[in-house]
Order: sequence, then structure tokens, then C-alpha cells
Amino acid sequence: MANRYLHNVRGLFDTIAPNYDRMNNIISLGTHRHWRKQTMRHIHLNDTAHALDLCCGTGDWTIALAQTISSKGEVIGLDFSAPMLTIAEQKVARAHLQDRVWLRRGNAMHLPFHDNTFDLVTIGFGLRNLPDKPAALAEIYRVLKPGARLVCLETSQPDLPVIKPVWQWYFTKVVPFLGRLFAHQYQEYSYLQETTRHFASYRQLATMFQQAGFQDVHFQRFNFGAAAAHFGTKAVAK
Repeated sequence: MANRYLHNVRGLFDTIAPNYDRMNNIISLGTHRHWRKQTMRHIHLNDTAHALDLCCGTGDWTIALAQTISSKGEVIGLDFSAPMLTIAEQKVARAHLQDRVWLRRGNAMHLPFHDNTFDLVTIGFGLRNLPDKPAALAEIYRVLKPGARLVCLETSQPDLPVIKPVWQWYFTKVVPFLGRLFAHQYQEYSYLQETTRHFASYRQLATMFQQAGFQDVHFQRFNFGAAAAHFGTKAVAK
């Protein structure tokens, strides 16, 4: 069942890849870039760091991370969609970062890396699309070095009584309409709004981090709770 679900979701992202960046800008009114920039302020990598950007999509966060390190470090961008990675590869080339960025196709729930490999793992707007989120968090925990951090940027749900109904209306009605209007992909964006609406709340996601073993779990919310960045640290063995 999980494999079929993953196959269907991969097909969806393969389909929307050509319009993905444009639609992100339209749907979020450009605020997704602000969310990532705010999150990056909490990330401090040394020049030789080894980082992993999961569900990297078209590579924006992968590139942002790579711009903070030297060619002695590396950032691996992993995604299950080949068309998404093709676009990411073009962006990396335009940014002249081929000496420190590696793009790889793979499954975030079964990472092809050794234990204790990375100084940082990021995942942006991807966790909600994985059928087994605890498995993905366990894999991330495994490949992080002790003391290293996971940073997850995701859509979330506002809880203010004045904001919540507007947010629900926007995602249930407006987002699919925008998908049809600008990308002729109504069904695809109907699915994406459903994953957003039914994803864990910011408090539930913090609990999932803790259940996976992460310490010092905290979060920062954006746009009245429309998105949130979660942070967790892998325990250091005593």
C-alpha cells in the first residue's frame, strides 16, 4: 500500500515539476521564500559541513545551503522525482555550485547513507507527502551525526479563530482553482491542499520529533501559523 501511494505521489510531482516553482510563488504569494530565509538564519554550517536536503524538489533550499559552505563541504539533494531533479540540476549549474552539490534520486524513508554521516538534514514541504512519517524521521535520525540537527520547514494550520476559517477557505477553494487556472492541474493541486489541511499540527509535529528521539525540539511559526519551521537535535551518546 505504501509503495503504491509513493508511486502515485511521485507521478504527481513528475507531472507538476515544470510549473512547480511558478505555482509555489502564486499560491504562497511569494512568502515561501521568506519562510526559508527566516529559517536559514538559524542554520550555521562550517565550511566543510556535509548536509542533506531531503525532498529537495527543484533545489532552492539545496542551493541556499550550498552557498553557505566551501567546496570542501557538500550538500546532497535527494528527491524521488526525476523531473524535479532535472530542474534542480539546471539551477545548480546556473549558480556554479557543481563542486559542492550532489543531486540524487532516492526514497526519504529508506536513505542510502551510512549512520552518523551528516552535520545537518533539512526537509522543506516534503514530510507531509510521505506515507510513513515516523519511518522518515527515524531514518533522518540515523544518518545525522550525534549533536547534529534536523530542520523541517512545512505548511501548518493557523489556530486563531479569526484566521483559521480564511486559511481553510483559501486552501480548499482557491488553491485548486489556481492550479487549474495557471497550470491546468486542478486534481493535482486538490491533492496538495488536502495534504496541507490534514498534516500534523505544529504541536503534533514537535511530538513526532521527540518520539523519534530528537532533543531540544522547538519551532518557529510564520504568517499566523500557515507554516512552521521545526528544529531537533540528535542526542550525543554518553
